[in-house]
Amino acid sequence: MTLPRLHVITDGDVLARADFLHRLAVIASLGGRVAVHLRDRAADGRTFWNAVERAAPIVRGHGAMLVVNARPDVAALVEADAVQLGSDDLSVPDARRVAPGAAAGRSVHGQDEARVAVAEGADYLMVGNVHPTASHPDRAGIGIAALTGIVGLGRPVIAIGGMTPARAADVHASGAWGVAAIRAVWEVPDPVAAAAALLAPWERAA
Repeated sequence: MTLPRLHVITDGDVLARADFLHRLAVIASLGGRVAVHLRDRAADGRTFWNAVERAAPIVRGHGAMLVVNARPDVAALVEADAVQLGSDDLSVPDARRVAPGAAAGRSVHGQDEARVAVAEGADYLMVGNVHPTASHPDRAGIGIAALTGIVGLGRPVIAIGGMTPARAADVHASGAWGVAAIRAVWEVPDPVAAAAALLAPWERAA
């Protein structure tokens, strides 16, 4: 698995945008530099499947990494590159039984959860929220020091939560593999420029 440095995540509001498929194609045009996570934890199964069925060919057609969140069964149906698992989702071994061709990422919020995820064999960790974010207004950010500690566990770490280009530089300095974002890419006039700014610390160092 070649893990992109930037992970762009949907939510229900993003999937409901009238211009979703157009903006998705623009973001996916970054190809292997980006992973697109199809996620809507509030949607029923049919609604989510309809969204994935429309979006997956666009992501694949541009060579971006396709990730399905929370649903290994849906990931298996579209032959996704990876499935992203939250703390209440299937274990990594069980998800692999459902979607054996997909890598398995685990979302964690601290050192203890990260250790469990590593022990069960997660291919990478999504860690957050690092900074305060509108997605979780009731949750304080864990901060760069905590992120650095999780990086030390030896799995590729994708940092999420309040990401900006300046904060992406701090994430890069922590040793993390990359960053993830929702609003910072979907809700801007030029998503490609926004993505490039988030990727810059890693691409400058390459």
